Amino acid sequence: MNCERRSPVTLPGRPARSEKRDGWNVVLEYEGESGGPLLIDLSHGRKWDLQDVDIARFKPFGMSIPDDPGQSRLENGILINRMGRTQASIWRLSEQVPDDTADPAFTETTEGQLLLALAGPNIFSITEKLTSLEFDDSSKVTPFLLFGPFSHVPCQTVVLSRSKRDGVLLLACSRGYGRDMTHAILEAGREFRLKPGGENGFAAAMKEIAG
Repeated sequence: MNCERRSPVTLPGRPARSEKRDGWNVVLEYEGESGGPLLIDLSHGRKWDLQDVDIARFKPFGMSIPDDPGQSRLENGILINRMGRTQASIWRLSEQVPDDTADPAFTETTEGQLLLALAGPNIFSITEKLTSLEFDDSSKVTPFLLFGPFSHVPCQTVVLSRSKRDGVLLLACSRGYGRDMTHAILEAGREFRLKPGGENGFAAAMKEIAG
């Protein structure tokens, strides 16, 4: 029997479709979410921290760890972020991928972390109100990882895609900041009609990235 798990955030709006999964209540779609940028709660997705002096020897989910800090690799719903010489974070963005993290070098961080996605038009106009991180750095190839304060909170942020008009951004931080973080993002996005989005909205954005 699965124990009840709770997301660190509650987004406004009325869920149109949802399901129970591993004890989480996962919203698939909100009423009226089509059009406009979306803020999506992905905190239920499994996440791990990997640390080892020889981190290159690992191939989680059959993937090589990116060579340099700040680089990310996205394949088949798995995102690997190289954080430092001996550390990487791994986020499972698709429930269709089986787990592959039995080695003791992996520490699961799922319930200790908030994970949000911003997807759609004007998301970088929203984020520029909340951080000085340079998501538009043309020298960086997506996906890429940036560390730093977002709404004054230490965060990992990953730009999955970007264009002049829209993009997809992931944001992870300690779950204790969940309420304040979502409030700040929704307030910054008010003029752009930022709406709560469900997991299906994120899946659609990921499909566009995959081409």
